[in-house]
Amino acid sequence: MVIAPRAAANTAVLPANTEVLLAMNETITTKGDQLKEGSTFSLSVVHDVMLGDYVIIPAGARASGEVTWLTSKGAFGKSGKMDIALRYVEVNNRRVPLTGTYRQEGEGNTVATVGGVIAAGVFAAFITGKSGVIPQGRELMARTKSDLPVQLPGPMTAPAPLTATVKAPMAVSATVEPPAETTPAKEPKQP
Repeated sequence: MVIAPRAAANTAVLPANTEVLLAMNETITTKGDQLKEGSTFSLSVVHDVMLGDYVIIPAGARASGEVTWLTSKGAFGKSGKMDIALRYVEVNNRRVPLTGTYRQEGEGNTVATVGGVIAAGVFAAFITGKSGVIPQGRELMARTKSDLPVQLPGPMTAPAPLTATVKAPMAVSATVEPPAETTPAKEPKQP
């Protein structure tokens, strides 16, 4: 028989798919050789993520993203493109997994290429598209990947349901706790 541990009166869960608005801390671009697939970049949380009256993910918390696909601008007006994934936000030295993917494309230069082929022949290969750029400050929406157990300060007085929202902060913050480890109970050996 397996008995689940009883939850403490002051624990709650930030539900999976809770929105977390992030802002780019740096500009990333397909131009040059600095950015590659697997490159990481930093972001910051824009607004506090609340659970009831408690701040679970504070504004300013650092988040991380990763470039998952990249192509540079090229000849004949081909624009640079990149796919990025939002990976996690750090709260109290713990990584909270996030989901969110985006594609950024530079503006192509197809019209100039067609005109270049007519006017310049083989020199049209030197007409290139534009680099894909995600500028510093661009806001991107992410979501929490899974339920997040949290320890709220002090015992809860009422079993009112808590809902996650993004709104103005309060001075109190909650402690993010790792999910409880459960192991199956061992049955006693029968003689």
